[in-house]
Parts: sequence; C-alpha cells; structure tokens
Amino acid sequence: MTKDVIALTQRMPDPAAMLAGLLAGGPDKLVGAQGDGAVVQLCDAEGRPFVSVESPMLVQVPGEAERLLGATAPEVPYWWTEARATTGVAEAERLAGTFAARLVSLLGGSAHPPEAARSLAVVESDGAGLVPVPAAAQPAVDVLTDRVAVVIQDRPVVAMTAWLADAFRAAADAGLGLQIVSPAGTTLSPAVRNALPGWPSRWVVQDERDGYYDGLSGAVLRWQDGLFAPVEAADSTPDDRRAEVADAYKEVTETGERQLALSFRTVHPADDRLVLGGALETVWRELTGEPPAGWGTAEPANLPWSPRRLTDVAYERAPEPTWVVVVGSPSRPALATVRISRTTAGVEEDVALAFGYGSDEEPPLDALPRAAEALATRHRLQSMLVQLRRARRDLAVPPSFEGPGVPVAFVLGAEEVRQIPGDRARKTPQSDRPVQLGPRTRPALYYPLPGDPSDLSGWQDFDRLMRHLKGE
Repeated sequence: MTKDVIALTQRMPDPAAMLAGLLAGGPDKLVGAQGDGAVVQLCDAEGRPFVSVESPMLVQVPGEAERLLGATAPEVPYWWTEARATTGVAEAERLAGTFAARLVSLLGGSAHPPEAARSLAVVESDGAGLVPVPAAAQPAVDVLTDRVAVVIQDRPVVAMTAWLADAFRAAADAGLGLQIVSPAGTTLSPAVRNALPGWPSRWVVQDERDGYYDGLSGAVLRWQDGLFAPVEAADSTPDDRRAEVADAYKEVTETGERQLALSFRTVHPADDRLVLGGALETVWRELTGEPPAGWGTAEPANLPWSPRRLTDVAYERAPEPTWVVVVGSPSRPALATVRISRTTAGVEEDVALAFGYGSDEEPPLDALPRAAEALATRHRLQSMLVQLRRARRDLAVPPSFEGPGVPVAFVLGAEEVRQIPGDRARKTPQSDRPVQLGPRTRPALYYPLPGDPSDLSGWQDFDRLMRHLKGE
C-alpha cells in the first residue's frame, strides 16, 4: 500500500531544508525533477521512483489539516509538503518518512502519519540515481493496464490532491478508467466522489472478509482482465444479474446527522467585467451567514476566499475549463466543487455544494427560497436542485451505505421559465404551487418538494414534475 507522508511546517522549506530531506537516502543518491521542478524524485537504478515530493504549498485556510489528515496543524499560514512513497519498493516508505521528519526537525511543525516520520537516519537504498522522463510522468499512478489506471492511497481521507487530479486528467486523456484503492479505515473527500466518472472507474476498499469491494456501491470486487470488477451474487440468475454486496458496506449506524446538498448552474454573458464565484458566495451567505473560508485548484484548499482571484485563474486557463474546490470554516462543514467552462451560451458555472449538520442542528430550509431568489435575480440561475440526505456532518464519504438524498426543491431560472410554452411552468401536477421569484413580468419559479429523507417517494414527485415541464 502506497504511503503518503505530509510535513506541516511553520516555516517555508527552503532549498537547504529540502536538500537535507532529500539526502535521506544518503549523500551518493541523486534526485530528478519533473514538471518544471514541481515534483522531485529519488529513484532506483532502473528509473523507478522511490519517493516523489511535490513543491511545498502555503496553506492559508484554517481546518484543512484537521479535515484531510485528522491532525492539528500549526497556526495558519503554514507549509504543506507531500512525499509519496511508491508501492512495491521496500525502502520507499522509510525514505518518505525520513524526508518529512527532517523537514519538521529543521522548520518546526509536525509530520503525518506520525509513526511514519520518527527517524532522521539515512535509509539504505542501493542503486538510486537520476530518473528518466517516462518513469516520472505520473507519480500518482501505481498500476497501469489497457483498461484502467490504478492509484493506491493509504491516508485518512482520499482527497483531490494535485497528484490525484493529474491522474484523473491522464486517465481521461488516455481513455482509461481510474480505480482508487484504499484501506478499510479511509474515507473519500466529496471532491473526489463528485469527480469520479462512471464505469470502469470506482473506489476500491480493501476488506478483511471480502477482499475488495466498491466503497460507493458495496459490490464485492475481484481483479480480473486488467481491472477490479464486481463478483456476481450466488443467487443471481441470467435475467437478474446482481453483484454480491460486502458485509462491511451494510454495517451502518444511525447518527441523526444530515447533509443539505445543492447543485446548480449559472450562465453569464462573456464579459471582461465578469467576476465569477458570486453565485456560490451568495448561497453560502444566505445559508450560513458567512462567506466561504477558502478555495484552491486541488485539496487542501489553500487560498483565502476571493472571487476576483478565482476569476483571474479561470481567465488564464480559458478556453480550457477550470475546476476548483471551495471549503467553509471548521465550525460549519461545507464543501463545493465548481467547474467553470466557456460555451456558446457564455461562461457557465456548475456547482455541487453540501453543508453538514449534526443531530441537534436544523438545516436552514426556510432560507432556501431567499437564496434561490438571489441566484435567479442577480446571478442568471439556469436551474437548481436541493436535496436532504442522511449522511455525515463532516461530509466525508464512508465506505458504507448512506441513503440517497431526497429532493427538497427544484428551481427554474427566469429564462428557462420563459421558454416553456403557455402556463405549463406555473400549472403543475404538484399539490404545492410554485413560488414566483423576482419580477412578476419575468419570474423564476421555486418548486417545493416533500424533502423527507425517510421517504424516497419524493423522487417520484420530482420525476413527475420534470416530465410535465418537458411536455412529456
């Protein structure tokens, strides 16, 4: 199992400190650099990297080390430096741990996991040398077949790190699935779950009883024909093929925790004066009373929230799309992923946002119409779906069953309402009439739905509403 060791330091890892860490393999070992120096690697004589180290990141957002590592970090700002030990190389984990331990010894702070970084001594690793370019191209990928790229992660939370984001892109460009393998105690960041494409991509969890299973569906898996694939249940028939479900996936404890999830799209005219992120901030403020805490193009989110800076990054990357993650303060768990893309309609923002609530907290359902109206009147909302689900307050995705969300409301933007013929948008089969948002001459419409997490029949109401709006 690949081990990632992270050093959280109070001071910036300068070249001298990085060199001291990289000499963990001894003074006769050489180091290669890739990505314009963004990644350095210590490798064996055949070019296999023992350890890949990413450029230190300055984290200015409170709570990210706690969220992703379960660790207490130094006061913000602090430096986050990751060393990834390679699967199948016996000395690699000790090299990564010694690298992190040396950084912490010189710069102050802590290393995680602590047990991996207890020694400052040189690690014997015969035959290390300069890495050739092909071997260093994707340090995050552990196994590559003609069907999938496999990434093995041993960390408390599988997060959308810069390395993992590179693996997502590389797999997509090659037409491959991405399969992420982790031990049983690991959870998944919502940012990774939201980005994980369909078959054959999946989250693979190691399990003592069943070997491997899919952390999102529970299907027992076996490695066959170059990928992890489901094992058919013993009682399957040719007309009813079902996967066997892992016992660990079915072990669920009811906590009373809930999540409020919103997915919406806004479409803006392409304009030099356009500032992105305003719609997300508006919803955040309406539902929590405060703006987002931070954002980044990977996890951890390292930058203080700034719509202007977000806009600058998206502008620099255009016409390519931009993906970012946005997080809330530690007191109110919240996470959003935003995809910004240039289309023929203008500049689109696709947002998936979730807030977490404990058993003694009430989600602010009364504030939803107000938030929807602000989106519709100020941010060119196209549509929004709001769901309530029984799920963890901290938003981490466990490798066990979590009930699906149920629809609380659907919102249709003013332009979309205008395009529906006649009064079809206003006269629906729902028992509750839609609520008009914005000007009476050009309203958006808010469709309330039952929203009871214990009653999945709300999806039947939603499906009936969608078919009505489409004229089916």
